[in-house]
Amino acid sequence: MNIDTALEKIYSLKQFHIKLGLDNITDLLNYLGNPEKDLRIIHVAGSNGKGSTCSFLSSILQELGYKVGLYTSPHFIRFNERIRVNGKEIDDNSIISFLEKHKKYINDKSPTFFEITTALAYEYFSNSKVDFTIMETGLGGRLDATNTIIPLASVITSISLEHSHILGDTLEKIASEKAGIIKKEVPTFIGNLPNDADKKIEEICLERNSKLYRFNGFTKITEDQIQIKLSKGEFSYSKTGLIGKHQLSNSALAIKTIDSIFDIYDYKYFTKGIDNVIFNTGIQGRYEKYGKNSNIIFDAAHNVEGIDIFLQEFINEYLTYSKRTLIFGAMKDKSINEMLIKLNPFFHEIFVTSSNYERAANPDEIKSIAENNQIDVIIETEPVNLIKRFERQDQNECLVVLGSIYLLGQIKQKMVEQN
Repeated sequence: MNIDTALEKIYSLKQFHIKLGLDNITDLLNYLGNPEKDLRIIHVAGSNGKGSTCSFLSSILQELGYKVGLYTSPHFIRFNERIRVNGKEIDDNSIISFLEKHKKYINDKSPTFFEITTALAYEYFSNSKVDFTIMETGLGGRLDATNTIIPLASVITSISLEHSHILGDTLEKIASEKAGIIKKEVPTFIGNLPNDADKKIEEICLERNSKLYRFNGFTKITEDQIQIKLSKGEFSYSKTGLIGKHQLSNSALAIKTIDSIFDIYDYKYFTKGIDNVIFNTGIQGRYEKYGKNSNIIFDAAHNVEGIDIFLQEFINEYLTYSKRTLIFGAMKDKSINEMLIKLNPFFHEIFVTSSNYERAANPDEIKSIAENNQIDVIIETEPVNLIKRFERQDQNECLVVLGSIYLLGQIKQKMVEQN
């Protein structure tokens, strides 16, 4: 078996089907000898910001000298990106060996793509003897395949109306699902949540005797910096290694979590951790500047809240460009109507496209939604060609590629293949 055959097998495991529930993953982990029990884990859920928060957590712990496993999803270009140790992707041989060793079980039991990937991560981190592991949930929390653990801490970054057909049609219901990662007597750290979601989280924390740390209770944000109340004083800073004021909030949540768990008061490690987050973890697609003039922006804003976060940063520079072009794609279950209405005023030209992911809205669907709102869009089936043409221009223009990680990853993959 080579890596292409191995990945083909993984992708064949009902990749495009969601099977919420813990019975199958529990059986799989029991079969593997429960490698997750060897790990000291921080568990992270949320509608937006969980990938960035996971990366900040990992980066800070790395700067403290620890060996850290990081599990995130989805990947941009390579499957291996999902599973990292101190920023280094899992090697091909470890993936191949896992599938060959457990071939009979996989064929007999047919675990899902996410279940087998999660189990692979646990076994790899256990074999790598990591000091700590940062686990990002896939969908929701309560019935997510990652939720078979008793973590050191549970982190919920944000809650918005998403995947309503699966998680519930109110913020309270979605909060209840994501709060499934909260465990008895394990501390919980939450971002700035809507009132209904906050109340539900508080209720569940009381039921499970989980100490609740609210973002608004330990931070103060001014025009140009954030101040965090920590166990041994206060810590202030004005930037991180990721672009965007919202990354101050994500990093602060990570810092407070680590401070409360480990009682750390040497703030130089916090500074190095948030500054070196890209180098330490390889995180991509968070207001990522690309191109020789840094005038191509990749951003994985995949829902209405993500669009708002993107625009909070983009509004600071959009008027400096003589022309602004957008390449946009979204999933069928997102509020495409509201996303387009918010984006339209900031761009002279909007191209709509799609990834090959099953849940992706096709360009005709997006165009129809746009036309119903009197928004002009152009269907672009080969967005890479548009990006390459733009790269050759020296004009003071801006191109934004915005949508799900699946879309950005597919575009980046094609760009790599054509270079």
